[in-house]
Amino acid sequence: MGSVKDLEVIKEPTTDVMGIGRFHFSNRYSVFDWGEMPDHIDGKGASLCLIGAYCFERLEEKGVGTHYRGLVDSKKRVIRFDELDEPTNIMEINLVNVYKPRAYVKDGKLKYDYTIYTPRLRNYLLPLEIIYRNGLPEGSSIFKRLEQGLITLEDLGLDHMPKPGERLAKPIFDVSTKLEEGDRYITWDEAKRIAGLTDEEVEEIKAILLKVNETITEIAEGAGLVNEDGKIELAFDSDRRLMVVDVVGTLDECRFTYRGLHVSKEVARIYYRRTDWAKEVEWAKREARERGVESWKTLVKTAPPKLEPKLKTLISQMYMAAANEMTGRKFFDTPKLTDVLDELQSILQQHNP
Repeated sequence: MGSVKDLEVIKEPTTDVMGIGRFHFSNRYSVFDWGEMPDHIDGKGASLCLIGAYCFERLEEKGVGTHYRGLVDSKKRVIRFDELDEPTNIMEINLVNVYKPRAYVKDGKLKYDYTIYTPRLRNYLLPLEIIYRNGLPEGSSIFKRLEQGLITLEDLGLDHMPKPGERLAKPIFDVSTKLEEGDRYITWDEAKRIAGLTDEEVEEIKAILLKVNETITEIAEGAGLVNEDGKIELAFDSDRRLMVVDVVGTLDECRFTYRGLHVSKEVARIYYRRTDWAKEVEWAKREARERGVESWKTLVKTAPPKLEPKLKTLISQMYMAAANEMTGRKFFDTPKLTDVLDELQSILQQHNP
């Protein structure tokens, strides 16, 4: 079980052969790496499943390998998106092995041993999240990292200090860890080293990311949305060929905007950033790094609050309307996305006068 979807294993992967699994997308949600939050968002699971399947099928048309096998309908058939006649929250996928780096403490700091990953290993999940950024909307982690000196303008390929809301002349490609206690942004050189990659494979990863970015941008534009940034996960299959895994193009993997409004789980983040709980989470992550504590969550004493009922309803409608308009099929009886976003903006402004 993950924080937002559950994995059903039908056939375990072996060292050399992929297995088969099914994602059961839930109505749970997560912010700030916390895991399951106290509310459930109606329609969210099926919406993410449908958008993800639609994006996978568009990527395969462009020659990008994925672990997607199909959608599972109410009759338990594995079918393509166009064959579906009602929403489903189940997607069938190929499975690879997940090898976690070994955590240890050195000089009071938490470290990770990645020696299991080598250029000879096959059939495994890369321990990385690969990120593209087409713009830098307010709330982008880039601003905090620049402010803290964790990244430079040169690292980003920029010749000036960016402003919130700025569109980039060309996308920035970023990378972070995936299997550590808290995600950590790293350089491409470190990504190559810890994931057991060759120079050629790093370049291939960037080429795949560019294609994914272009594909999601096209799909988002069809719904009147701007594709600001997003992330993908990659794995090597049994022949060490790269493929896109997990899920892509959804409101949880990407940050979309409409006339400057966030159309993603950033809406929930905006709400929670103003809470004492979020301030404590930020403190706990920093404290855990400095003290070498493996689980920062043990330092958080406050429970996350629930969403306000009206905001929760609007977020639910946002997910369902986005699924309708991104896929071009009306699976959900819900208001138009633009109407939902107008109401969301009004509510969030009340919380942030």
